[in-house]
Amino acid sequence: MNKQKSKYFNTAVKMDEAFLRLLSEKEFEYITVKEICKEAGVNRSTFYLHYETVSDLLDETLDYINSKFSGYFKDARVDVNKINSLPLKELYLITPDYLSPWLSFIKDNKRLFKTFLSRHETLRISSSYDSIFKKVISPILTRFNVKESDQEYMFLYYVEGIIAVVKKWIREGCVRPIDEIITIITECIKHYEN
Repeated sequence: MNKQKSKYFNTAVKMDEAFLRLLSEKEFEYITVKEICKEAGVNRSTFYLHYETVSDLLDETLDYINSKFSGYFKDARVDVNKINSLPLKELYLITPDYLSPWLSFIKDNKRLFKTFLSRHETLRISSSYDSIFKKVISPILTRFNVKESDQEYMFLYYVEGIIAVVKKWIREGCVRPIDEIITIITECIKHYEN
């Protein structure tokens, strides 16, 4: 990366992080360019060099979050092109291999995740759930012979239950070790499946 691109990237990251800090304190509609610039330590002309509107910054911030999140899953991915050919035991996603990087991301980014949960409409969480559901979860559930009409309900049950455990963990400051939280989640899933 050349020096100019690096400077542009660093400024964009500053604005993404400033925006997320502001979003943790107030509604999206009330965040101004002036506040973002002050929080990021940049001037207005720099903001407008990067974005036309605060909505443009929101879009980039979502990409920033996703890339940051994806970095934690280097070794724990299901190849969506192979879902139909993988053995069923490799299609279980509620395992330590998948939970550990996810919980590590949450612990390392507690404030971001709190914002994520409290502003899920603004941050378009449901659209990322929809994408994951269509590309990964539905094909997996189909392999497990779950009726198509039941798949979304089952997915929501798992997701909301896991999120409830994670919310409590965050409220307690993520002090319990990740391994203990993984055990709690996997035990809950085992009891449900039995």
